[in-house]
This record gives sequence, C-alpha cells and structure tokens, in this order.
Amino acid sequence: MTDAATLAANRLIGRRVLLELWGAGKLEVADELYAPDYVDHVGRGPEASRVVGPEGIKQAVTLFRSAFPDLTYTVKEQMAERDLVCTRFAAQGTFKGPFLGAAPTGEVVRYTGMDLNRIRGGKIVESWVNYDALALLQQVGLVPPVKGI
Repeated sequence: MTDAATLAANRLIGRRVLLELWGAGKLEVADELYAPDYVDHVGRGPEASRVVGPEGIKQAVTLFRSAFPDLTYTVKEQMAERDLVCTRFAAQGTFKGPFLGAAPTGEVVRYTGMDLNRIRGGKIVESWVNYDALALLQQVGLVPPVKGI
C-alpha cells in the first residue's frame, strides 16, 4: 500500500506535467519529472512509435506548442493509487503554427483527455495518454466533421 504523502506527491507530478510542461512550455520540467528510461505508450501494437525519455517528451511538447503557442491545460480530476496517477484534463490553444501538415487558422481549438502515469522514485517511467484526437484533427481541418453527431 502506498502512503498518503507519496500519493499526494505523485498527484502533484501529474499536475506539473500538464500545467508547467505542456501548458507553460517549461521544457526543463521534463528532466525533473521523467526517468531516463521513460516510455509513452502511443500508437498501436508492439511496433508502434514510442516517445522515449525526457528528450522524447520535450520533442512532443515542442511540436504541440509550436502549433498552439498559448496552449493551456485545466486539471479536471485526479486519482492516485499505488504507483499510478490518472489526470483528466481540458486543453485549449490558438492554432498559430503548422500542425501535422495543416496550415494555421488562428482559431482556438479545444480538446479533452486523460493521462495515466506510472511513477517510480518520484519520476514518471510510463504514460498512457488518451485524448480526443478526432476533435483536435477536425478543428485543425485534417478530418472533416461528421454530420449528424
């Protein structure tokens, strides 16, 4: 069983990832919060691409923040148990730079999601992130909206 102080510290790590790293673009936070062997389980199947280590997460943050430089996150809910922290969030930012081949529109985009982080020794070692990628891709014009939904 994990003690209350460790669970509180782990929840703070989950908040800092969204608010300081992704939301404020403080890339140095990645070195503080992510283990060198960190793996973000993105994509499908065992051969899917992976974000690895603090440098990998910095690249992902830079990609998003170059397209949405005023990106902000709001933590909606958090739960922590054992070595896992789940954070439900809402994000928004103005589409001011190219993103995955889409030209910027100057429009505000919004999406929601959840991070599940495994924390060991005060560092994130694994993440599983699910966010409403369809809504994001529709808002930047890469996927047409579905009528009637």
